Amino acid sequence: MRATGTFSVLSFVPTDLAPEPAIATNVPVGVSRMEKRFEGEVAGRSATLFTAAFDQATGTGTYLAMESFEGELNGRRGAFNFVHSASTSGTDRSNEFFAVVPGSGSGELAGITGTGGLTVEADGTHRIWLEYTID
Repeated sequence: MRATGTFSVLSFVPTDLAPEPAIATNVPVGVSRMEKRFEGEVAGRSATLFTAAFDQATGTGTYLAMESFEGELNGRRGAFNFVHSASTSGTDRSNEFFAVVPGSGSGELAGITGTGGLTVEADGTHRIWLEYTID
């Protein structure tokens, strides 16, 4: 099955969490907490731990996010986790990875597996898509 939607970031809060022992690199590593709202065939909310090694000045870096989603996929209600990451050299998006965490589904989404992706359009619209099965 396929589900698509749009999402908005409700909060993005940097934390004090940092790698230990501290190792100096050219791109600092940071951890933030995020909350998102989803609309469309993917409808609900998520709580996210967002880790990035990112240079604000050049827009170069990589992120890794673990999300806990609660809501509906094509009308089926439940919750599950998904992970995603990507890199950028400032104007592109590459090496994208997106997967539903095996065994994480609950409610009507119990048994969910799959992949997906995220895009940000030129006008700033954030989109998500999922290709999934439910056993």
